[in-house]
Amino acid sequence: MTHEINIHSVTLYRLRMALNAPFTTSFGTIAEKEFFVIEVQDEEGESGWGESVAFTSPWYNEETVKTNEHMLEDFLIPLLLEKTVRHPDEVSERFAPIRRNNMAKAALEGAVWDLYAKKQQLPLARALGGEKQEIEVGISLGIQKTVQDLLKQIDRYVQEGYKRIKVKIKPGWDVKVIREIRRHFPDTLLMADANSAYRLEDAEHLKALDEFNLMMIEQPLAHDDIVDHAKLQAQLETPICLDESIHSLEDAKKSIELGSCKMINVKIGRVGGLTEAKKIHDYCQVKNIPLWCGGMLEAGIGRAHNIALTTLSQFVLPGDTAASSRYWQKDIIEPEVTVHNGTIKVPDKPGIGYEVDRGQLEKYTVETKTYKQKL
Repeated sequence: MTHEINIHSVTLYRLRMALNAPFTTSFGTIAEKEFFVIEVQDEEGESGWGESVAFTSPWYNEETVKTNEHMLEDFLIPLLLEKTVRHPDEVSERFAPIRRNNMAKAALEGAVWDLYAKKQQLPLARALGGEKQEIEVGISLGIQKTVQDLLKQIDRYVQEGYKRIKVKIKPGWDVKVIREIRRHFPDTLLMADANSAYRLEDAEHLKALDEFNLMMIEQPLAHDDIVDHAKLQAQLETPICLDESIHSLEDAKKSIELGSCKMINVKIGRVGGLTEAKKIHDYCQVKNIPLWCGGMLEAGIGRAHNIALTTLSQFVLPGDTAASSRYWQKDIIEPEVTVHNGTIKVPDKPGIGYEVDRGQLEKYTVETKTYKQKL
């Protein structure tokens, strides 16, 4: 059954939400998240929701909240409103002439996917081809002031039942810290995320991580590199997982062929949307490359999209989609995302499966713009 979607309007909500606690990586510290929520509405008044994961500064990739606004307002929204949509896959095709700007594309495409799933009376997970009724999740912990502070956090989340722990590392906060974690938590599933903090010349130093039985080291080298990662992987026993280097199916193909990684972190915003994420999934399934879904400090709408994607079968490793309360005093969805013994129950309602709390949305919104289809 196919329904044409005639999108009548697109509304951008610029939100500003304070994190429960500052989050520190090798890039810096974030205490407040400014981002866009997107509502697409059809002629019947039904809404689909998306969320942009771009930050205010271009430290993760080249995009920012401001560049997202420019791309959405001047290019992507006009392209979307040009004609009806039969299937969300058409959205990424329509956006193809616009280079990169994947987070802006993904936010708008995600809203169309949500609306499409509602029109089909399907949970978004099923619309994508997902099968799982629940997903396993881990937790991502930023760099702390002291190792003791980090150990306390790990202990808390292990007690709460999270299926794996990811810790951020950087030069000066790596081997000794991991050794101390392993002393206290010898059997916990553990991974280290470097966010491009090292160079190939650091290979000997990074080899020291091999003794700690890590699930993976994530993106140790440059954000745009696949060649040096292949050279490094050949020297390490620890599997390398690529994050920032993978922006498309083509990037995934090249990285796997070169031997640059043994697993991939898929982030919907980084790869340009659910359609491209699904293509990467299907290819990695054929190549037997394990996947997991990474987090970008999302609020509830982005979190819901991550949950839906993770129901696809090749997402065999616990992702970063922690409970809403891990980051926010009060989220913008009802019910909030909750984690029980390291698992999230996949909602079975149509679309993303959560209701947007318009009262909370309004509370956090600092600016609203609506774009309507020209008659």
